[in-house]
Amino acid sequence: MTLPWLRYIGWVRVVLAAAALGVSFTLPLHNGAIFRGLIGVFLGYTVLVAVRMKALHGMLGMLALLADTIFFLVLASLGSERLLWMASVFFLYLLTEALVFYTSIELVAIAGVCAIFCGVLPFETLRALEPTVLVAGTLACGFAVSQQRQKRAAEAMNLRVAEAQKAAEKARDEERQRIASDFHDGPLQSFIALQMRLEILKKVIDRDYDAGLKDLTELQRVAQAQVRDLRTFLHSMRPVDVDGANFVSTARRMAESFQKESGLPVTFLGSDKPLGLPQETTTEALQMLRESLVNVQKHAGATRVAVSLEKTDRGLEISVEDNGHGFPFSGSYSLEELELLRLGPASLKRRARSLNADLLLESRPGRGAGLKFRIPVQ
Repeated sequence: MTLPWLRYIGWVRVVLAAAALGVSFTLPLHNGAIFRGLIGVFLGYTVLVAVRMKALHGMLGMLALLADTIFFLVLASLGSERLLWMASVFFLYLLTEALVFYTSIELVAIAGVCAIFCGVLPFETLRALEPTVLVAGTLACGFAVSQQRQKRAAEAMNLRVAEAQKAAEKARDEERQRIASDFHDGPLQSFIALQMRLEILKKVIDRDYDAGLKDLTELQRVAQAQVRDLRTFLHSMRPVDVDGANFVSTARRMAESFQKESGLPVTFLGSDKPLGLPQETTTEALQMLRESLVNVQKHAGATRVAVSLEKTDRGLEISVEDNGHGFPFSGSYSLEELELLRLGPASLKRRARSLNADLLLESRPGRGAGLKFRIPVQ
């Protein structure tokens, strides 16, 4: 609550107290002197609070709420029936003050105390105010509880948003790290090797021009291969073109594109039946398939690749098999075993964890390798 609103609410209390005191002089009251004296004291207090603007904070705020409650009871019990409208207005002000500045527990306590006093104290004016106190207090308590619920829901939502932002930032950092690692291990190393060979070629040409020309021709083929590798790397950095209606057809196009760019024959097995995967799962699964194919092209030395997709009761199973030289180790390893032994492609393991997927890597040194992962589908 900003300072202007505090000032407005504080001066509303002053106006109500002054109005009650002024109207009391126009009415015949049984205990007029006592009533007007109490109202005068309360009026002085309200002016002090409105000027200093400190009575709505902490313990002073609780004392202010107590003083307002006592004023309402005095106004309702010692005043005449012609002051009931003023008591009703101040009770509504009291509920508004509790709603704005205090918790639902404090508001329920105030409404309950006022209702009890209206039912217990032997004053006819309080009996007349009892329906207003009960109805207005009940409505205010219901609104306060609903407001408290909304506040808790908003806090929970803000917490989830903060966690999602943290997860997104972590994913961006991991993706940057993966891209930097792939670039360092791939295109950068190739260009460093090319630079070194150019330095050697310069010396060869100085000694033997014909031999230098032969090396230059070979170097040209190497450069062309590196251009193809760089194109493959850039292609792997592009967002996956997702066909939201059919995951398998998108994967089939990816395999065909890989075969065209790499020159490796790809056998694709999979039904075109829609799987109904969530968008985020579809994108991540396709990215895993693309990384698997790129790894085969970069590291396996294979002459053919087989890709299969199958929907089972346990989830979506994706398999990538090649006939290359395999990994330096032999055997079949689950995701947990690969992480424990620090084996296998790190980016694929990370993506499998993000999807809560099972991953199985089978290495047959000299005879190829296979990568299988099962993604749970609801």
